[in-house]
Amino acid sequence: MITACDEAYRAALDLHEAGVFIATIVDLRPRADGALPQAARRAGLPVQTHTTVIGTSGRLRINAVQLARLDDDGRVTDGVVNMPCDLLLMSGGFTPSVHLFSQSRGRLAWDEKVQSFVPVEAAEHARPAGACRGVFSLAAAVADGTLAGAAAAEEAGYARTPRQHSSSASDPARGAYAGALPQLRPADGAKAFVDWQNDVTSKDLALATREGFQSIEHIKRYTTTGMATDQGKTSNLNTLGIVARTLDKAIPEVGLTTFRMPYTPVTFGSFAGFSRDELFDPVRTTPIHDWAARNGAVFEDVGLWKRARYFPRNREDMHAAVARECRATRATCGIFDASTLGKIEVVGKDAVTFMNRMYVNAWTNLAVGRARYGVLLRDDGFVFDDGVVARTAEDRFHVTTTTGGAARVLALMEDYVQTEWSDLSVWLTSTTEQWAVIAVQGPSSRRVLEALVEGSDISAQAMPHMSVARGRICGVPMLLMRVSFSGELGFEVNVPADFGLPVWEAIYAAGRQHGITPYGTETMHVLRAEKGYIIVGQDTDGTVTPDDVGLGWAIGKAKADFVGKRSLQRPAMTSPDRKQLVGLLTTDPGVVLEEGSQVLQDRGQRLPLRPIGHVTSSYHSTTLGRSIALALVAGGRGRSGRTLYVPMTDGDVAVQVTSPVFYDSEGTRLHA
Repeated sequence: MITACDEAYRAALDLHEAGVFIATIVDLRPRADGALPQAARRAGLPVQTHTTVIGTSGRLRINAVQLARLDDDGRVTDGVVNMPCDLLLMSGGFTPSVHLFSQSRGRLAWDEKVQSFVPVEAAEHARPAGACRGVFSLAAAVADGTLAGAAAAEEAGYARTPRQHSSSASDPARGAYAGALPQLRPADGAKAFVDWQNDVTSKDLALATREGFQSIEHIKRYTTTGMATDQGKTSNLNTLGIVARTLDKAIPEVGLTTFRMPYTPVTFGSFAGFSRDELFDPVRTTPIHDWAARNGAVFEDVGLWKRARYFPRNREDMHAAVARECRATRATCGIFDASTLGKIEVVGKDAVTFMNRMYVNAWTNLAVGRARYGVLLRDDGFVFDDGVVARTAEDRFHVTTTTGGAARVLALMEDYVQTEWSDLSVWLTSTTEQWAVIAVQGPSSRRVLEALVEGSDISAQAMPHMSVARGRICGVPMLLMRVSFSGELGFEVNVPADFGLPVWEAIYAAGRQHGITPYGTETMHVLRAEKGYIIVGQDTDGTVTPDDVGLGWAIGKAKADFVGKRSLQRPAMTSPDRKQLVGLLTTDPGVVLEEGSQVLQDRGQRLPLRPIGHVTSSYHSTTLGRSIALALVAGGRGRSGRTLYVPMTDGDVAVQVTSPVFYDSEGTRLHA
């Protein structure tokens, strides 16, 4: 152990009492006759004063230190002693933590007794006390804190009644040494680490002064000493001591660097904050969430939302539950919570112009009370998002987006409104959380709703597919849309979120006689895949155009311009070899392909594979009694009827290329 401070002896005594062998205590000071050094000697611990460590030896770990005596001028004398050891403890004294005081713009001054800078003049309402101003012993620090607190109370108008503290013991923390230990070689040749976080050595500091840097702020930036996360707590005083000796100045003349935040090192836990366990991401739940939980739903995370994935009964696994939910929705009626869909109100006298410019579709001829499937592109012509858009007034559109696309679609729209088309009179408002959306799908859906809907005729003649109507349901204001993501007769009931749960419960109660069945996102995926409906982000990968996924019909042919139109006119965007959405049917109907699997033109290809596409969606269809899959395949539509291969764990699986619409291709059930 090497020290220049009495307090290190306390550590030596504690270690000795715990059974640790203390080879020797090396003290830089000429004398060590305080209470703690005397206690160490009485305990039989060897003490060598006026001695320094000039080197260590050992590979991977220390096994010896080299000791040398100091003369009266503090220089190393001849006669190096090698002492075996397996650990070297060092203590150069105490340094007041003045960082917080300094950061409050308080002034510091050098205190010769404690060999450190201490607070002397506060710039704000602050009173340093105890160790931060060089009062290190416990009794003295408590007394100093009491006096500071009493003075603050008196200044605030309270009576001053300080408690008396006294201690006759000397401060064991007295004594310190700033800088590199004395060495045999010149100071500028010694490789002594000063800043252990940034690996700055005494040689680096000496080089800085030789390069002409004399300001401590310049030396700090040249060497990076004191710039680590501890902001110089372990290195600053040693740096000042080394620079002062090199420049032949007193430490106060060298000055002091500025302390930056943080006052104390910041833990990774603080950076993470509340982002841990179930608090890692904000959790968003729909108004129907608690009902779904009570009815046994298994949830999945979709963006920030918790969504019911399926509703198992009688210990069903997911596949059995999804099969039952699909059968019920196709045969009678299913009810689905679609509240997480993004919803944006586009309002203003230029709303039609704005929609025409944003979406590929034509909106001028969309009548009030009608809806249309909309496709939104990026500037590069690739599909960005999609959703049903309803025109609810001459100057108002109710735009829906994918669950995960709500924020980015609104951001894209706002970007164009504010930077490209600032002349348009149009306002955009996110209403995702305002509406609870209840999808009622299946042949019996109209019969379930007609007894509950007020003020709207929902018959097939009055409300055909893609119609929109306002009215009431169970006395609650409602926006009713006849749309379907299942391929069946379907309605989406939009009600204010606060009424979402009671309206859901009323619809569910009314549907019990019709066999209504709640279903989750997994069933929704199967139903839409049977109809060949895409999910942006699953059946698209950021490199597909509307035509690639069979949505070329949605593009307004007479439109002058829309976001991404010019990119669609590039030759590469119309190449027949582009990846196109197709259906895949496995030769063995019981084999379900793995989503993401590569599609090969030939069987038995060796590595590296030469894929021509990949599987985007794959499910077992209870309705069709077999597996189905959607895939993006190069020149896919031109390969209809051909056999391709999908490598799986058990070998290549033969698949036939088909239309992506597997169920009710004529759409008769949709328009029932």
